Amino acid sequence: MSAALAPWLLAPLAQALQTTRSHALLIHGPRGVGQFELALALAAAWLCEGEPEARPSGQACGVCGACRLIAGRTHPDLLVLVPEALQQTLGWSATEEAADGEGGKGRKPSKEIRVEAVRAAVAFAQKTSTRGGTKVSVLYPAERINATSANMLLKTLEEPPGRARFILASAAPQQLLPTVRSRCQALRLPLPRQQAAFDWLEAERVNQPEVLLAAAGGAPLEVLERLALGVTAEAWLRLPREVQAGQSATLAAWPLPLAIDALQKLCHDALAVAVGAAPRYFGALSVPAAGDVAQLTACGAVLRGEMRRAEHPWNAALGVEALVQQLRRAMQPATLATTLPQVARSSTLRRAAGQSPVDTLKP
Repeated sequence: MSAALAPWLLAPLAQALQTTRSHALLIHGPRGVGQFELALALAAAWLCEGEPEARPSGQACGVCGACRLIAGRTHPDLLVLVPEALQQTLGWSATEEAADGEGGKGRKPSKEIRVEAVRAAVAFAQKTSTRGGTKVSVLYPAERINATSANMLLKTLEEPPGRARFILASAAPQQLLPTVRSRCQALRLPLPRQQAAFDWLEAERVNQPEVLLAAAGGAPLEVLERLALGVTAEAWLRLPREVQAGQSATLAAWPLPLAIDALQKLCHDALAVAVGAAPRYFGALSVPAAGDVAQLTACGAVLRGEMRRAEHPWNAALGVEALVQQLRRAMQPATLATTLPQVARSSTLRRAAGQSPVDTLKP
């Protein structure tokens, strides 16, 4: 990925620089739009020490000492907190203070911003700025702050010491405590215009960007994440045929949340076509038009339930195979489809998920 800020983030950055008056900013919008990238660009602009003429619209100059420190991930007045599970992907590691007490060897990397990390952020904000300016803490994804960590952060958000500033970036702000949201000025990031997203993906040398952008719901950064996990345009285009044939090999190779997300989108499009609407994620010619509305509706409820449990350690291969069979039956005409309760009670799905039939059918 190129280092330059994506073009659809330039206007929100200018807006944030012109209108942010609070010490805490909540950047939110759909996943894959660029909340984290915008948060870093804003932090860099606040910390930049370049001359005004070298900073168009207040953006970071990119060449001063502060900007070079940020590029090297070593600026002493910038703290970036991301879950352990995302640190390598995003290229930001925890500070020694944030890492203290986070567990021993053999423990899986946490997907939450842990209490120790938030405690480190509070301590960081209370220290004097090393370079005599602002101190900035970036927390992403902010919805990964659990209730204990959020309560620890509240007082600092309400009464920040000195020139400390906080940027919370999130794709699910509704999961944040209302008391946290109320202490932040909000900046919403919409999906970029389709042509702008196409052009950017083509510049990133993405093959068939229109297919992958539809698959990602219009979020271009999500396209790059999916490509890294094996979701190519070719794999996405053949997915409806594979599900109709009861084949699950492609989906089984993807992370479980991504596989279930793909099935949800195919179920959505099959239901849309069945009621005479246009599909959103797949081409119209690849989605069967004869699906059973009742079965597809019920199948969608099952998939939503499984998505809530997708992070749990159950047999992914067996579970995906069972879900593919459910959707395959739901996409058949009503006279051919097996009723979903019978399918949901299959021993394959029960063995895979370790749940009762009633739990499996809960929305």
